[in-house]
Amino acid sequence: MARVFDFDSAIVRVPAPSVVNGLSASGGEMPSYEGVLAEHRAYVAALEAAGVVVDVLPALDAYPDAIFVEDPAFVLPEGAILLRPGAPTRMGEVAEIEPALKRHFDEVLTLPDGFADGGDILITPAEILIGLSARTDLAGAEAFVAQVERLGRRARIVDTPPGTLHFKTASSLLTEDCVVATPALAATGVFAGLDVLVTPEGEEAAANLLRVNDTVLVGTAYPRIADLIAERGLNVIVLDVSEIAKIDAGLSCMSLRWRHP
Repeated sequence: MARVFDFDSAIVRVPAPSVVNGLSASGGEMPSYEGVLAEHRAYVAALEAAGVVVDVLPALDAYPDAIFVEDPAFVLPEGAILLRPGAPTRMGEVAEIEPALKRHFDEVLTLPDGFADGGDILITPAEILIGLSARTDLAGAEAFVAQVERLGRRARIVDTPPGTLHFKTASSLLTEDCVVATPALAATGVFAGLDVLVTPEGEEAAANLLRVNDTVLVGTAYPRIADLIAERGLNVIVLDVSEIAKIDAGLSCMSLRWRHP
């Protein structure tokens, strides 16, 4: 039986020059286009090295954040759901990614109302969690739960700690029975029944790592979490995402991943 992080396919989108104008809550230094492009190419290469066939979509200069394909859509082996991003500037990305989803999936559902970002959705073996945040409201979360049920899965609405952009900014699945989480999210008890590997002090952003098959992608800025994961016998690929991090992003948001049933 396939595990949650067993993937053979992915969708990514090439960053456009306008990516330097992407959304940033920090208000700090913006990234360089060349830097983001280089980091994205290394990311795609890492996905391929992990055994994934990657569908690379063209850049969309009208949408600076379109590189983050995980926010406007959600995918499972059973089908896909077009989401409704909570940032107004990103709503147009939904129609742009729809043709790619319809190429790959027989079933493509939509959300009727509310707002929901893919960055707030974490798949675990037992259920799918959707966190309420500044980008995902209750109406959107409820609509998402209903559509997930149509695909034969179960989802649960949970809270995201205050000041956390997305639920997956603070968590990721490491193994079938273990998640990595920030201290703030771990303390909520939302992961009851699972082992929780809490990020070391100063490496809270490492919670947004990405497991693909038997490989775990981790940012170069987080050596302690990389060591903890390697100690568990997993293959770790360390990637520089320092430019992408300047626009509030990490490793999970740059791809949509699934395994053909």
